[in-house]
Formats: sequence, structure tokens, C-alpha cells
Amino acid sequence: MIAFAESVVGIGFFVPGGAALLFASATVDSVPEFLLLWAVVTGGALVGNVGSFALGRRLGPSLREAKPVRKRGAEGWDRASGLIRKHGRWAVFVGRLIPFGLVQSVVPSVAGAAGMSYRTFLPPIAGGAACSMALPLLVGVGVAAGVQSAGDVGVLVAAGLLLVLVPVLLVRRRRRGR
Repeated sequence: MIAFAESVVGIGFFVPGGAALLFASATVDSVPEFLLLWAVVTGGALVGNVGSFALGRRLGPSLREAKPVRKRGAEGWDRASGLIRKHGRWAVFVGRLIPFGLVQSVVPSVAGAAGMSYRTFLPPIAGGAACSMALPLLVGVGVAAGVQSAGDVGVLVAAGLLLVLVPVLLVRRRRRGR
């Protein structure tokens, strides 16, 4: 529920999702438990993002003038708008990775308001949600494990690094290709 709330425009400004994910991941004892937790929170975040996207498509740019967005997220909205106009689906992916509710929760609504299609929106938001949910979970597992079991934690940390490095390297390669 927290991952869902953090991903919804307007609510994401007030929900400390990262801290909650750190605490939730501290209860994980095995890789299968981690994968289940990761799938659940990614699903919640994805549902919240798709709901925000639909809201953005329905209300359009007037959503920026809504009180919660105007009061706390107008800068994030404007930043996300510029990125989406310039980079399209890559901006959706990267915007979902930015760990601040001011940008992370408005990117789906901005994409919807910009008229992006569901077909264009869903792959990058799903990948971004999976990556952005994995990182705080991995940190929480690593902290909780401490010195108990370095084997499983090492595998999870390596997977987390790959989740971050692969998209960054792809974006850099694409920019250099232009």
C-alpha cells in the first residue's frame, strides 16, 4: 500500500515510501522472500503509476494547477514536463528512478497529460518501478543482514548494482550515438 501511495500524484509528496521499504526489507530472511516482497511493492508502485497516468490523460495540463501539485510539486512537474518532451520514454524511466516524491510521483501524470500512449508508457514505467523498488529493499536487506550472511546479501547487492548500472550505461551509449 505504501508503494502504491508513494506512486500516486499528490499523495506521493507526503508518504515516506523509502523508509517504509527499508523497514519491510529488514524482515527478509531469504532470496525467495526478497523476490516476493520486491514483486509486491513493484506491483503496488506500478498500479499507482498507471492510475496517475490515467489521471494525467483525463485532466491534462490542468492537473499541474491542482493544490497539492502547485503547493509542493510545481517544480517537479515542470522538470518532468521538460524531460518528457525532450527524451520521451527514457525520461519516464529515469524520472521513475529519481528518489524524491516531487519528481517520481508526477512523471506518470505528466506523461499522461503530454498525450503519451499506454504502449509507450508501460515498458519504461514498469522497468523504472522495478528498479526504484529494488534499491531501498536491497539497502534494507544489506543493513539488516549486517555480518550474518555475506553470501546472499552479496548476490542481492550485485543484482542491485546491475539494476542501476545497466540503464545508466544504455542511456550514455544512446546519447553518444547521437
